[in-house]
Amino acid sequence: MSATRMLECVSPIDGSVYASRPVLTPDQAANAVQAARDAQREWCKRPLQERIALVNKGIEILGSMTDALVTELTWQMGRPVRYGGEFGGVAERSGRMAELAAEGLAPIVVEDSAAFERRIEREPVGVVLVIAPWNYPFMTAINTVVPALIAGNAVMLKHATQTLLVGERIAEAFHAAGIPEAVFQNVFLDHALTSDLISQKAFGFVNFTGSVQGGRAMEVAAAGTFTALGLELGGKDPGYVMEDADLDAAVDTLIDGAMFNSGQCCCGIERIYVVESLFDAFVEKAVGIVSGYTLGNPLDEATTLGPMAHRRFAETVRAQTQEALAAGARGLIDPAAFAADDGGAYLAPQILVDVNHDMRVMREESFGPVVGIMKVTDDAEAIRLMNDSDFGLTAALWTQDAERAARIGREIETGTVFMNRCDYLDPSLCWTGCKDTGRGAGLSVLGYHSITRPKSYHFRKQS
Repeated sequence: MSATRMLECVSPIDGSVYASRPVLTPDQAANAVQAARDAQREWCKRPLQERIALVNKGIEILGSMTDALVTELTWQMGRPVRYGGEFGGVAERSGRMAELAAEGLAPIVVEDSAAFERRIEREPVGVVLVIAPWNYPFMTAINTVVPALIAGNAVMLKHATQTLLVGERIAEAFHAAGIPEAVFQNVFLDHALTSDLISQKAFGFVNFTGSVQGGRAMEVAAAGTFTALGLELGGKDPGYVMEDADLDAAVDTLIDGAMFNSGQCCCGIERIYVVESLFDAFVEKAVGIVSGYTLGNPLDEATTLGPMAHRRFAETVRAQTQEALAAGARGLIDPAAFAADDGGAYLAPQILVDVNHDMRVMREESFGPVVGIMKVTDDAEAIRLMNDSDFGLTAALWTQDAERAARIGREIETGTVFMNRCDYLDPSLCWTGCKDTGRGAGLSVLGYHSITRPKSYHFRKQS
């Protein structure tokens, strides 16, 4: 008999194994899927408002657990405790999706006359698998979990190994609220078993947030099954600062967008283009901000920059940075000023200038505390550079001219265009991307379309 495979969360704080859980066997996984299918048939019959109330209660209970979850989450993925948990974002997204449910799930009535009743209704897809990432483990999971449950689906959550305990906490809250255990299940699956289940048509919809390589694995597993997929796979999000921008606001927001959470944000800023007239001032202010960070143990309230979630992630950023420096880029932050940089998960932040698009650090996803800043002459050059990427998640434009921002926005290959802000998910708007960032739509009323399917009713009335 083969040994039980274990999933282990290795804490970036000290390299210790913080938590471990056994992977389900194929039989256990198949039983979990069947239980979800059986439970879903009854769950979807409950009135919409009842489902909403139970989900809202679950989110409320999860919020009451925040104080304990902050430290637990820090041990798992390294975000400093000073920034608290994710409950503000969880509550905002969950609450808004609950408010939008009636609209997102409303039937389209084409005709209701004495002769005909014609309408299009939306019904749940059945069992939804959510594969969630570690960087914002509660918020990213909730994006799909909440609307899927509200729409009448059963949900199985497979969380990242780096945040092994998050799914258990969500399940604990939802079950305490009265959502049946088979309707929402937290499951421990490895990559192979996940792919096997998808290839066996176990799910009506699979939502995956992670790497491009992981997204390709999802598509391979789903090939020929016609299983619908939602994929958010990465980004190299740009910021563009124009000559009429509020300089202080642009620097403060874009640098925070590049460095917060040690740069491990799906829509974090990874490259910045600044008009010539503001370039020197922008860079000077940016260096001042980053030089004031405190890299250290994230359990210390004084720490503003924690370790990356795993040393292999830091190794990627170090390699990109060193290649850029060898190719002529200049690093403006002295790593020696950050004594906590240990060559492992703890990584000093860096600002690079004299960069170009021949460098990986300006083209490939870094997902760490490094940002390249380039000088541009006009909108045309900025647009060309912003589009010179395999990714398209968000772009942040800094100007006082909304018409100009809209005009530029229409030329950028991206899912969201910001003006004078960045690194934010508005739950009232569609969260989507293009190119290698993935496909599908989450949040907003459109978020309900992914986890439901249309059904048409054509009734001819006879007297």
